[in-house]
Amino acid sequence: PPPDAPGRLERALRRGGAGQPLRLLCEIKRASPSKGMLNPGVDPVDTARLYEAGGAAAISLVTEPDFFHGDLAWVPAVKRAVKLPVLLKDFVVDSYQLVDAAARGADGVLLIAAMLPETSMGRFIGEARLLGLDALVEVHEASELYAALRAGATLVGINNRDLRTFEVDLDTSIRLLPEVPPMVTAVAESGISRPED
Repeated sequence: PPPDAPGRLERALRRGGAGQPLRLLCEIKRASPSKGMLNPGVDPVDTARLYEAGGAAAISLVTEPDFFHGDLAWVPAVKRAVKLPVLLKDFVVDSYQLVDAAARGADGVLLIAAMLPETSMGRFIGEARLLGLDALVEVHEASELYAALRAGATLVGINNRDLRTFEVDLDTSIRLLPEVPPMVTAVAESGISRPED
């Protein structure tokens, strides 16, 4: 498929079987509400190049400005610098954000199941596809996963961090993974900091 075809992010993250190596979606994040400032001087382009050289499958850019101190300008800058697909990570609450993400060259956007009614989630997934974007739908519990699947999600992120308490439990991904249908790509998110994890 052409480099900007829909499904580029999902294809990059799909492992292809239990015997295949893990695919890593590597994140660039300046700050977070739970940990504060993580890397105030982060250079997203340099970091993206390091991730690509290190074998990353895709890059996640946390662009939300108020709580994460991100910047939407990171997306076109990183897209020019690397060949990897890019996830624009912000809180999508409006269709305009999808159009903006596509115009900036993103390959995917983040939808958070806990924030969106199922009908809105389905509408955003459909609109994202029409714009050539993959929607990574983030879930934390079984009810959110089932809602995401009913809404048409084919790329699901299982967040090991509970967004209400900020507590991390790696068993969340292990517990929910068997509930993900075979043709849906699953991503384990958060709390992975050591090779043992």
